[in-house]
Amino acid sequence: MADLKNFDLNDLDFSNIGGWPTPVKAGLIVIVCIIVLVLGYFLDISNKRDELARAESQEATLKNEFKTKQAKAANLDAYKKQMKEIEESFGTMLRQLPSKTEVENLVDEISQTGLASGVEFILFKPQAEQFVEFYAEKPIAIKVTGNYHQFGRFISGIAALPRIVTLHNIKIERDDKTDRLTMDATAKTYRYLDENELSDQRAKKAKEKKRGRRR
Repeated sequence: MADLKNFDLNDLDFSNIGGWPTPVKAGLIVIVCIIVLVLGYFLDISNKRDELARAESQEATLKNEFKTKQAKAANLDAYKKQMKEIEESFGTMLRQLPSKTEVENLVDEISQTGLASGVEFILFKPQAEQFVEFYAEKPIAIKVTGNYHQFGRFISGIAALPRIVTLHNIKIERDDKTDRLTMDATAKTYRYLDENELSDQRAKKAKEKKRGRRR
């Protein structure tokens, strides 16, 4: 202890560390251990903590994915049943769409429904088809006159047709003098596209998409 009291750092011989006083050597060892621990933390432990954080985040994501897939698997039978019902419903609706050759007959049926209900046609003008996805719309501009009951029978008759017909842009006006009604509307009937028409529509869309990319 006396030697340590009279010890001066300038007296240390770094080429003979073994000859240093024991307390000084112990202090050096402590300092070296602290440096090693600090370097170990920053060089290794901090990286491990980052890896652990990433692994925990990935674990949470995988758990959520697992829960989602588990829920889907649990409801798989219900999904299959629902898809079957949708397909059957879609098939039923598709069968209500006329083919190309049946459209003209349907246009005649709309006209006959109007005459049978008692309304008078001022305008009945089939327009050009409009292609939408897997089907085509056939708009018909109509203008009819009649009373409330005749209009009711006409609209009910349209709804009762075996094929799908919808009325759009309906505008009804009343003539105060004659107490008659005038209705402007667009009747739309629909037909499914055959394979050749579907191929043509896909090719047309592909060309339009290609032109859009060039611009």
